[in-house]
Amino acid sequence: MDRQIRPIYEALDTGSNKSAILACNKVLKKQPNNLLVKALKALALVRSQKVEEALILCDEVLASKPVDDPTLTAMMHVLRGLGRHMDMVTMYEDAYKQQPGNEDLGTQTFFANVRIGNWKAAQQIATKMHKQFQDDHYLYWSVMSAVLQAHDPTTPEALRTVLLKLAHRLVSSSATPSYYHADRFHLHVTVLRELGLYDEAYEMVESETGKIVCSTNLACDELRREIWKLKGLTKEAGERAEKRIAEAKDRNWLEFLAVLDATFADLTGDVADADAAKAAVAERIVKAREFFGKVVEEDGVKDRSGHLALLELEKRARHHGLSTDTSALNSLLESYFQSFGGKACCYEDLKPYVELEGEELASWTAVLEKQTSAYTTVPDLWHFINAQKLLRYNLPASALTPEAEVQRAVRYLDAYLDGLKLGKDLPSYDLQPADDLAVLSAQAFVNVWKQTGDETHLYNAAALLEYAIARSKMSYQIRLHLVRIYRLLGAPSLALEHYRSINVKQVQNDTLSHFILSRASTFSLSSTGDLTYTSECLESSRIYLSNSEETAEFIVRAFGSEKYSQIPDFIVFEDRLDNSLQRDLVKMEHVRMRIAHEPINSELVDMELIELKFIFDRVHHDNRDFEILANYQPRGVTSFNQQTQFLEKTPGLGWLWVFLKIYIKAFQLASDLDDTVEDKLLIGDRPKPSFDPETKIPLSERLAMKKQEEVDELTPDESLFYDYASALSQWLTPYHDYTRPPPSAVLAEAAKITEQKTGHTLKGLELPPDAATNGHVKKDEEPPAVVTPPALINQYFDDMLKRFKEALEGKALPHELLHVVTLTQEAFLLFVIETTRFKTPSVIKVNKLGALAQHIKEVRSKATSVLSEISSALVTYAEQEATAERRKEVVDACKPIIHESGLDHDFVLNVAKKITDARKHITDGIGKGMVRVCKTHA
Repeated sequence: MDRQIRPIYEALDTGSNKSAILACNKVLKKQPNNLLVKALKALALVRSQKVEEALILCDEVLASKPVDDPTLTAMMHVLRGLGRHMDMVTMYEDAYKQQPGNEDLGTQTFFANVRIGNWKAAQQIATKMHKQFQDDHYLYWSVMSAVLQAHDPTTPEALRTVLLKLAHRLVSSSATPSYYHADRFHLHVTVLRELGLYDEAYEMVESETGKIVCSTNLACDELRREIWKLKGLTKEAGERAEKRIAEAKDRNWLEFLAVLDATFADLTGDVADADAAKAAVAERIVKAREFFGKVVEEDGVKDRSGHLALLELEKRARHHGLSTDTSALNSLLESYFQSFGGKACCYEDLKPYVELEGEELASWTAVLEKQTSAYTTVPDLWHFINAQKLLRYNLPASALTPEAEVQRAVRYLDAYLDGLKLGKDLPSYDLQPADDLAVLSAQAFVNVWKQTGDETHLYNAAALLEYAIARSKMSYQIRLHLVRIYRLLGAPSLALEHYRSINVKQVQNDTLSHFILSRASTFSLSSTGDLTYTSECLESSRIYLSNSEETAEFIVRAFGSEKYSQIPDFIVFEDRLDNSLQRDLVKMEHVRMRIAHEPINSELVDMELIELKFIFDRVHHDNRDFEILANYQPRGVTSFNQQTQFLEKTPGLGWLWVFLKIYIKAFQLASDLDDTVEDKLLIGDRPKPSFDPETKIPLSERLAMKKQEEVDELTPDESLFYDYASALSQWLTPYHDYTRPPPSAVLAEAAKITEQKTGHTLKGLELPPDAATNGHVKKDEEPPAVVTPPALINQYFDDMLKRFKEALEGKALPHELLHVVTLTQEAFLLFVIETTRFKTPSVIKVNKLGALAQHIKEVRSKATSVLSEISSALVTYAEQEATAERRKEVVDACKPIIHESGLDHDFVLNVAKKITDARKHITDGIGKGMVRVCKTHA
């Protein structure tokens, strides 16, 4: 490596971007045309967030069409940092055209297309390389690319079969049989399956070599099972599975399912002779019962598969009316419980089979009630815990009175405290075996709260769970329960503390962040400079940035190592994260927090407008995990997840669409960007166009749509906010359209700013010779007539003040109170965004909009008056929270759980102090923050 270049690489490797830029400048003084150094300087500038300067160097290097590997590699990192993936493809294609015999350049060009999912070009390049270099792996690259192009949603239906036939022809022409390589074999069989050539696929997987490949490769074995099913060989698959279970001692649950499916095969689909089919199935049920019985005898308590298979067999037999022994299910349940009741999995295993009634339920209940709380070993304790869960699951509505539930909660708690002695010697990072009893107790208290509306039961649940988490610090289940309960109690700092203690990693940020960030703007103190929740939004969103940078590389590596069976999964993973509903729900919450903290200027407005419009064009995937939250509520009661939903509604796609419409319309009014200006100023590539037909409708029409299914996801207060926002934008639109400068003036201003920053004119932003640069152009036509604002706008603030007073007097839970407060503040901020343009006196004067300015002043006065009144009442409310009397109320409410053990009065008092302090902190902060917001935008 050149001695002059080495210091640049060293500086970049250590993150010393400033040193790298200085080192580059030093070399460029002597060698002004050194492309590698220009590329490295552009990389350092990108990493330093100096995008305008980086773009100029980037365009210079690309115009020179580099071919050397170091420059291409450096430019690849630059272009990825700028989001210009299409330019990366063009760069490698230009280099490959200049050196068509360079195999490495061909490979890199193929990979560049793979990174952006351009499968058509990738297939053509791979085919060309196979002809040129005669290496079989290029042929399989071409086959895989053709298959992926066929699966691409944008590919026309008629073309998909053509592509699959092309893939079949290519894979059949390979000089080396596919079975020499498991993933090539998998790809070959996949192509046959996609074309419906099941006979040919069957021959492949059942050949001697095919059997060997499938026996050593799980992906191929799964594909083999699928081929059997597609060929209608359900019975034959069952026979094969029986042999594997009996002879090979295979305890894969899929094998047991194959036997079960084969047993009932005659009853699936249309049946010509129903009686004959039922008779045949009845015979097979007897044989299956004998077979599974032998497995149970052989395995004993070593494996659960045989026991579960018998339960599933009985359930299916009952479903088809083919079970004659009314006591069979109870016998099987009792047998399973006696064998595996000492395992944590018992409850979830039996849950699908215990929805019993009448005598069966009475008999099953009697079995469970024999399990006493006198336990000396951990398996004994688990027998008791599972018995309590199963008993609770079948409790009738008559047994769920508040009094009975409180008694149960106390009984579960007593058993938990007694069970702690079995885990007293466990290390701090181990879970206590009795933890689920604490969860059972908490869920019983929450059920009482849901029945009565009395928040004292939530205090009991919080206190006992705090005691449990102190003894089982690694229990994510207990922490998630506390997160839900503290959000209901209006103690978001405590909820966030427990959420962070779970130590969520990687993709869990996508599946679990909804627990803490759903409607998080309700608890944001950004208006007072506390950016805790804003930071959490950014922290949880890192997974999406790393996904866009890393997952494409996983796909590239999978092609490089010929792991074709993994590639579709990587693509699905990338797509589900890129288009994650939670990603954009968090983004929306971040925007709502941001406007309360940052100056509302053109930079914020333009950046958010572009990003929100991109989101509005996405097809979303909901990856959120709600099942992770344990549910031990009776089957006739709503689940614990539903009971503890924030404001009783979970934001979904409809909620997101509503808030996107609100903010896109608001930012459009405040922004000078139109589509032509946006295209010229956009740095990276536009996202892939959505295949949803609705995205083809003009944006203005989509924004005007109001769908009932979307409104149904809103709370009543959010619905009122939506009506207010619609009325506000409708009123102000004509005046914004009239005063907005023309695109040429906006582009001229952008070019001028860029030139001042960098000394260069940015590509595509040449200054129009006749463009006005002052941003305000006097119009020839008359301004639109000024009309009074719709009554709904002023009425909104009066209505929200009334709602606030009702919530305060009705002793609503703090989260309900804060929901009203923050929406009122948000309505004011939305008003500020949409009227910022008219704050400049010259704009009002030039455009003759004096009457509009007066109306704006009146609405602003009304809004600030209401916010000031709410603020004062909220600060008073906050002061009452952190008093000794308030703490005493919480402690008194927790009398049912106070115990002579560690869960004593002092412990509960400490929990009460934490809750009341947290509530004071959030209500006081939001109350004072509202005053600050009003002063900032006065």
